[in-house]
This record gives sequence, structure tokens and C-alpha cells, in this order.
Amino acid sequence: MVDSPNILNSQIAKAVGAYSNAAKMKNEGLDTPYLPGEGANMYKPEFSDLVKAGLQRGKAAEYTGESQSTLALANETELHELVTAVTNAELTLQTVVAVRDRMINAYQDIVKMPI
Repeated sequence: MVDSPNILNSQIAKAVGAYSNAAKMKNEGLDTPYLPGEGANMYKPEFSDLVKAGLQRGKAAEYTGESQSTLALANETELHELVTAVTNAELTLQTVVAVRDRMINAYQDIVKMPI
């Protein structure tokens, strides 16, 4: 079965919108974005700022998944929007867990180093 041009255009528009939203979220959580080439005035994010921004994006993805689930229960959203939001939340959680595990392993390696 071939999708009609209107459905295909709608899917392309949604994909472009999702990409735009992802690009906007890239610097979310930082007061001033990192701007290379501005000399002494450029913002150099601390590691804790980067972790905080990542966790805030993770929370936002989780909240989006929950809100889409609530809307689905009320039959006010499309199924593909629900699946996309829940999948995004799941991938975000898996990423946070993987980063946490790597940080714990790095800490354990540092503790095991001889002084």
C-alpha cells in the first residue's frame, strides 16, 4: 500500500519539526550557550552544568512521554505521537543509566589506582 502524498508530506513536516525541536533542546539548561571564537567572554560550561542540562532534557522527555500517555487515555492524541514520545523517553532513560554506569566504573578505576 502506497501512502498518499498528503500523508507523506505530513510525515515529512512532522519529522522536520521534530528535528527543529531537537536542535532547540541542544542548549537547553544552560544560561549562556557555548560560543566558540569569542575570546575571554566565551562561556565554558562546567562538567556539572553539562550533567545538569542532560538530566533536565531527560526529565523533559519523561514528562513528554507521560503527558502523551495521558492524552492517549483521553483519546486526544495520535498513536504514532504516543509511541514516539514513549520511545524517546525510554531511550533517554537508557542513556542516563549508561552514563551513570560509566561514571561509576570510572570512579572505581580511579579509586583502584595506586598512589
